[in-house]
Amino acid sequence: MPKQTKNNLVKNNLADETSPYLLQHADNPVNWYAWNEEALNKAVKEDKPILLSIGYSACHWCHVMAHESFEDAETADMMNAHFINIKVDREERPDIDKIYQAAQQMLTQRTGGWPLTMFLTPKDHIPFFGGTYFPVESRYGLPGFKGLLERISDFYQQERESIAQQNDSFLVSLQTMSEQLTSDEKTVLNPAPLETATQQLQQSFDLQFGGFGSAPKFPHPSNLEHLLRQHVLSQHQEINRIEDQAINMVDLTLNKMALGGLYDQLGGGFYRYSVDREWMIPHFEKMLYDNGLLLTLYSQAWQITRNPLYQQVAAGIAGWVIDEMQSPEGGYYSSLDADSEGVEGKFYAWTKDEISELLTEQEFTLFAKHYGLDQGPNFEGKWHLRVMQKSADNKTLAIIDQARVKILQQRATRIRPGCDDKILTSWNALMIKGMATAAFIFNDDRYLESAENALEFIHRNLYRNGKLLATYREGKAHLNAYLDDYAFLIDAILAFLQCHWDPKWLDMAIQLADQLLDSFEDKEHGGFFFTSHDHEKLIQRSKSFMDDSLPAGNGVAASVLGKLGHLLGDSRYLQASESTLRAAWSSIERYPSAHNALLHALEEHISPPKRVIILGETEAAAEWCSKFRESHNPFNSLMILPTNVSELPGILSKYNTNKTPVAYICEGHTCQEPIFNLDLIAKNLNNPP
Repeated sequence: MPKQTKNNLVKNNLADETSPYLLQHADNPVNWYAWNEEALNKAVKEDKPILLSIGYSACHWCHVMAHESFEDAETADMMNAHFINIKVDREERPDIDKIYQAAQQMLTQRTGGWPLTMFLTPKDHIPFFGGTYFPVESRYGLPGFKGLLERISDFYQQERESIAQQNDSFLVSLQTMSEQLTSDEKTVLNPAPLETATQQLQQSFDLQFGGFGSAPKFPHPSNLEHLLRQHVLSQHQEINRIEDQAINMVDLTLNKMALGGLYDQLGGGFYRYSVDREWMIPHFEKMLYDNGLLLTLYSQAWQITRNPLYQQVAAGIAGWVIDEMQSPEGGYYSSLDADSEGVEGKFYAWTKDEISELLTEQEFTLFAKHYGLDQGPNFEGKWHLRVMQKSADNKTLAIIDQARVKILQQRATRIRPGCDDKILTSWNALMIKGMATAAFIFNDDRYLESAENALEFIHRNLYRNGKLLATYREGKAHLNAYLDDYAFLIDAILAFLQCHWDPKWLDMAIQLADQLLDSFEDKEHGGFFFTSHDHEKLIQRSKSFMDDSLPAGNGVAASVLGKLGHLLGDSRYLQASESTLRAAWSSIERYPSAHNALLHALEEHISPPKRVIILGETEAAAEWCSKFRESHNPFNSLMILPTNVSELPGILSKYNTNKTPVAYICEGHTCQEPIFNLDLIAKNLNNPP
């Protein structure tokens, strides 16, 4: 029931939630519930369909629908009279979101998105109608929400039998989808999908502006990482195939994104996507997960190409995250809103007068040419900055940077976009990996400290009795963690261990991997479910192999289990990794480029990356570590072990010698002879596999 607050404001049932998105709706006249037993039981008791609304706090059209419909008393009265209204934050409950996004596509034959609006039967929670954004009155070719509510309520009351028949068909379709995904021991895992995926990506590649497809255009870091990996593979195998063109696709895309409006030219970090083909005007929300993936990618691309722009962008992402997105407790916040003061992009757009008043005449002239202010406005009568004229003149660049600092300081006085300050385990893991990768490649202790602070936060607040929780805010951690939480965090820990040895983190990675096998693995058909065996029962237990905005959890799990299996000599991990690839094989073969995370694992299964174990005291090993960095292959792995380490797990305990420093270079199940000569490290690393 609605609750009375200290200020005598009436709040609905969302008032005690941790999600900022749900809290944004706590004072709606709609009697919202979170997804919980109380709400689900109420739907059954009152025989009302469930109106399920899924979104997230940085979602622009979620705000629009909330303002138009959920804040409107007349609309709210209709919702309250005819439905049990449930709000879900898709970032806290990706398990629910995955199911009903798939359902929306099955019902409407259209792609999903947010806000997602679904109508479910009360007893079994099966959707019988759905869509995304609905305007309050009919427009954009969409039905008005108020009229839709009346029709859905009448349809539910009058067409029970047809709804029941549709629900039966829907469940059969879900079951059929699940049965198609099964491991086959006869499957021969081969590299053909790697090249096919590259060909598919080339076919959709924009040769003029980079990226894939047309507007709206997303960064797709998993696509770009695949191309980067294929370039490295072709270089090391000295072959001249389509992969040789891969680095050109990566370079064009990374350059165009970095110089365009998708990148925040003042404050660093990337926005969610570009509304145009040219990367000029973004949708202005900033998501932690995008920036974690892109920080890793730009760092890896710099290690291969040594393009100074990539280091500059990596520093911009990392600096923005550390300064604005890392909580005092250590964890990373989730996102920044697209809107401020109710207007999308207002925080980031400028008039010429605003900028000229802040700068000297010389600064303004150079700044205007560099960022396109000497051309027409590009965003609702204002200018959103993008680089239009690069300069190789260091003096000019210094003046432009001086001007940039002044304008950034002025921007800081504006009303800021809202920050979703919940801390998600999976998204934090992606940023920890990004920070650790950048720390290692650029040898930067600030990035390493940031990664360690976030790791410590998760260990302290979201890790209990060997299991993870999914989300944290204001002292409260809750919700069983998902596959992504476990797989991404193991990946992040392995990246961190390249920078700094601590047995605590290796032990945690092993415990997380064991929990993956115990709580998520499909022992019968292979692969991993998105939810654990003891998770709340939903209408489907999803097991997805395709990437979406995040790399597929099954792909990351297969990769990290393969790495851990080889590192420790543990066949359980290797078998689970291979079984996942076999279970996904038919899906991979149908559309390889939609499975980049699994292709990553497949490549490592067929041609395991080199792993280097260096034993030695910290100072002595530092020079050896520098030599490893010079190998130009960011996909090899390193672990530096102090000579006094004892009780190492698995085959790590067998790496010992009386003479240090010493390097062991291993590949798959095979290791070379110990290397005691520093100059031999690079030579042996660059030998073809």
